[in-house]
Amino acid sequence: MRRTLDEFDDRLWIRKDEYQYVATRLGEAIASGMEDLIERVETERTLRHVWHWLPDAIGEFPFETWSELTVTVAEPDAPYRPVGRFESLLRETTTVRSLRPEVALMDPCFDVLHRLIDEGVDVTLIDRPECHAYFISTYPDRSSAMMQRDNFTVLEHDDLPPYGIGLLDERVTISCYEQDSGTVHALIDTDAPAVREWAASAYETYRSDARRVEPQPSVG
Repeated sequence: MRRTLDEFDDRLWIRKDEYQYVATRLGEAIASGMEDLIERVETERTLRHVWHWLPDAIGEFPFETWSELTVTVAEPDAPYRPVGRFESLLRETTTVRSLRPEVALMDPCFDVLHRLIDEGVDVTLIDRPECHAYFISTYPDRSSAMMQRDNFTVLEHDDLPPYGIGLLDERVTISCYEQDSGTVHALIDTDAPAVREWAASAYETYRSDARRVEPQPSVG
């Protein structure tokens, strides 16, 4: 500690003020720069393990936007952390627009989604035909009832991106999937305006090419 203080003193980063050391203006400038560097390193460490799953567009954003991303990663002892994070955001939203809501993400949240639709929340899902077929076969009665609601729309698309996008009020989510199994490896969420603008544009691009799934009459 003494050697470090002497070094800082030699560099005029600190000065002795009675019984304590205080930073000089030069030292304050260095400390501020170090804080920025530490923030960058911490952000890099957070994104490092999910970088290859992220959309290419995220890599084009400035560092300041990266630092606004909340990253929730599945761990061996907590494999459903990303799903839990998504469910917590879903519970609080008043609108849902979702691109590629994979079974692994939405199945654990089905009860929450059903409640939101019953409460009148506008929900639009753009998914793969296989995903829609899964929910129809697994939850036939509730799925059929949901499809009858004017505030619930299901669209199908055969060529969706490898990631999912959720537009939940002011929050954007990006779901990072394992390509073959659809397992949710990570969930990114943010309220950064630049990410929301990109996400809304991507969603609308796929929405324009998607086909509507018409509700089937109930069999009674």
